[in-house]
Amino acid sequence: MIFKYTILYVDNVTDSMDFFVRAFGFEQRFIHEAGDYGELSTGNTTLAFSSTELMRQLNKNPRAPSPNNPTFEIAFESDHVAADLARAIDAGATLVQQARNEPWGQTTAYVSDPNGYLIEICSPVQLPAPS
Repeated sequence: MIFKYTILYVDNVTDSMDFFVRAFGFEQRFIHEAGDYGELSTGNTTLAFSSTELMRQLNKNPRAPSPNNPTFEIAFESDHVAADLARAIDAGATLVQQARNEPWGQTTAYVSDPNGYLIEICSPVQLPAPS
């Protein structure tokens, strides 16, 4: 088994995908002709978007995300956290936490997207060498 998709429920799929293309440099992979579902190429895992309206039609009841009270976050690994943070903010992200060096050797920063999803921009974790 592999982890294939993360699907964010959003009011406007096209606008959300456009933001992630501008903010993080991902490429659009697919968007359904009805505009209710789309995918971005992000590496091994696909970042997908489904409209809240479509989810309601499928008898799901999505809630709006809250960056101040998140139930999860998505994280994008970067070798240039500060520059990528600035790019995300320029594209319309809201700053949650400036880039900072963590005690475990990683640099982290946080933004929220225009829908309110919490996004971490982080350097690779420095794993300890095997003993």
